[in-house]
Amino acid sequence: MQILEACKRDLTALAPKGYFFALHIRNASPLLQEKTFHGAWIRTYEREVYILRDPIVAWGYSHSGLTRWSAVDIPDPFDIFGQARAHGLAFGASAALGSMNSRSLVSIAHDRREFSDLEMGRFATIVRQLHDITSPPEALTLAQANALRRISEGERHAEAAAKLQISESALKARLKSARVALMARTTAEAVRRAQTYRLI
Repeated sequence: MQILEACKRDLTALAPKGYFFALHIRNASPLLQEKTFHGAWIRTYEREVYILRDPIVAWGYSHSGLTRWSAVDIPDPFDIFGQARAHGLAFGASAALGSMNSRSLVSIAHDRREFSDLEMGRFATIVRQLHDITSPPEALTLAQANALRRISEGERHAEAAAKLQISESALKARLKSARVALMARTTAEAVRRAQTYRLI
């Protein structure tokens, strides 16, 4: 998690108008997502469901690598780039990498100028780090999977622990280690991620 926080600090330093990342997208759901663009732009983007029409999202699923927004040659009939500029996101860059069943998309924005080649190189390094350090586990331990499975079936901690023939504190320790492995803040989020990645 320290490396993740360092990557986020690096993105903040690189992108004066904020960033967005959706890491390891599978079944239209990212393992980890964060956006620091201006709140008014985020609200507009979500209200209008621009993710379904965003040229950068289309680019990210049809290309791998880096691009400046000014180089994207995909129709923008809803003028999403123009609306982003009106919210201070005048220049930007995006990156896409990973397989189609674990795709990561990252964007950064600037209000005054294009990102330099040096900054694009730094961006590429940060994106690769983000993608690599957040790779979902191939499997959970049997203990983690069993604990999450019991909770996913609606059992309370005491009931789940009794069925697994362990103490409640041991169950909580297994759930905590599963949350760490899945980079989830809550057990419910860990259950969803484990189900999405077919680990339980």
